[in-house]
Amino acid sequence: MSRLTERLRRMLHADDRLDREMAAEWEETPAGKPDILSPEAEEPDAPAEQPDWWISVPFRQGRSLRRLLVVLSVLLCVGIIAVLVITAQYLPHFGQAGNPANNEVSRRYIENGMEETGAVNVVAGMILDYRAFDTLGESNVLFTAVCAVMLLLRVSADKRRSAAYQLELETDDRMYEPKNDLILRSIARLLIPCILLLGMYIILNGHLSPGGGFSGGAVMGAGLILMLNAYGFRRMERFFTIRLFRAVTVCALSFYALSKAYSFFTGANHLPSFITPGTPGMIFSAGLIPYLNISVGLVVCCTIYSLYTLFRKGDL
Repeated sequence: MSRLTERLRRMLHADDRLDREMAAEWEETPAGKPDILSPEAEEPDAPAEQPDWWISVPFRQGRSLRRLLVVLSVLLCVGIIAVLVITAQYLPHFGQAGNPANNEVSRRYIENGMEETGAVNVVAGMILDYRAFDTLGESNVLFTAVCAVMLLLRVSADKRRSAAYQLELETDDRMYEPKNDLILRSIARLLIPCILLLGMYIILNGHLSPGGGFSGGAVMGAGLILMLNAYGFRRMERFFTIRLFRAVTVCALSFYALSKAYSFFTGANHLPSFITPGTPGMIFSAGLIPYLNISVGLVVCCTIYSLYTLFRKGDL
């Protein structure tokens, strides 16, 4: 660990020194365009050198763009804070005599939730039926977080193909791949199927008992992380790749959005629908809630595993 820390310190020091030297060269470069030699004065076989004046223009434009982004970010934050403060002024005052002692919405969830949704678990009926679009937004937040982390931390394809990067991976291979830990692999071989099976059980029974897509997906994601630590990236990349992550998350979120859009459209317009609550207590009941739990569980599982791999290695 001390050797790795020393190596990272040297790399950061070298990068800072290089940035200072380049900035000094850009400041000393004249703003005017240098004289360009005529074709007769140039050597026929010598490669044409790129002048230094061209690089100062994007450098200055980059600084202006960063300043503009900072100003826009501050204005956006101030605008959001102003909207929240103005909205809070219309809320009823705490302790006012006219405030309802119990909200009628929550009373309806408790009294009529099982009859209207078919879910024994009132919480699952609330977040996946009455407030299903809120849960869709939460799932999209997870997907957006992974996309943002991927943009910031994922190593580009050109760098992965470079010889220097491959040599660095070979040097630091002990950071990414386990070294045939017999105890870890033996325990993981027993625990991983149990963990994945437990996650599936929590997801499929989310409308019958405490659980659901968020908690079950977190359990399954933990199982995948344990498998990664036991068997390494090479084996995990055989079935979990960036293409699989995109396909699973896009299909799950699309199914969630389209199914609930159909449900809300038919309900708002009093149209007949083939979705029925079913018999409460049965595994295939509660309408779309079990299938929405599966969609949410898949998104959460892929999100947890992807965030772990991106922060650890910079790739899936």
